[in-house]
Amino acid sequence: MIVFYNISLVGYLLGSLLYFVQLVYRRPLIANLAMGTVIGGFIANTLVILLRSQETGHGPYTTSFEVAVFFSWVFMGIFLFANWKYHIRDLGAFVLPVVFLVFLYSAFLSREVVPFPDTEFQALLTLHRTLSIMGYAALALAFAVGCMYLIQEQQVKSKKLGMMFFRMPSLETLDTLNNRIIAIGFPLFTLGFITGTIWNMEMTRHSFFSWDMIKTWPLILGWLIYGLVFFGRLLVGLRGKRAAQFSMAGFATVMLTYFLHV
Repeated sequence: MIVFYNISLVGYLLGSLLYFVQLVYRRPLIANLAMGTVIGGFIANTLVILLRSQETGHGPYTTSFEVAVFFSWVFMGIFLFANWKYHIRDLGAFVLPVVFLVFLYSAFLSREVVPFPDTEFQALLTLHRTLSIMGYAALALAFAVGCMYLIQEQQVKSKKLGMMFFRMPSLETLDTLNNRIIAIGFPLFTLGFITGTIWNMEMTRHSFFSWDMIKTWPLILGWLIYGLVFFGRLLVGLRGKRAAQFSMAGFATVMLTYFLHV
């Protein structure tokens, strides 16, 4: 497993560097090399997950190491799909650094095998963790798109159209993509939140309000922020810069929640 892990780590690092170079020089060869290294890293990441699951006898969502590796894999899978669907190669310059840092972070975590909790609510816990990680990964992509939107919007506002303006997609394209990502990520996040709440209440036999609020309040705040973006667009047409800013703020609370729980 360690060989594939290292291949994935190097692939994500090279992908990050190549996407930044491609953003500046716009050479088809560089873009193809970037995509090739990323796909290679993604395949190696897939093999790491399969081998780890074979070793532990359960999915990759029990330890902090497994969660980081699984998050990186889901995030990369969503990015590759978005790149194929919308042809926004420049998104890689904003996504790959996040993926690489998360994967690098996993290198410093314990790889000790921890048995999956043997309870009657095992399926509910599995569902909670899977939905949560998928939701977090989708919202991480919304964070990257939000960064792109704000950079592009700042150039338009300043009326000094630099090189980046001509490199990145239009504001309308980025806003549409951000909306579609949150339309997927927020429901997954919500379902993960609900299943986690039910599991906790069943295991402790306590109410929701018995949770450790120091660890829980960022999660609730993040859910409220994304809910504001999700329903705000449907009800009052919230979009553009404000939606991008909320997407980034929401992701910050999600990351805070993660680090409070590891």
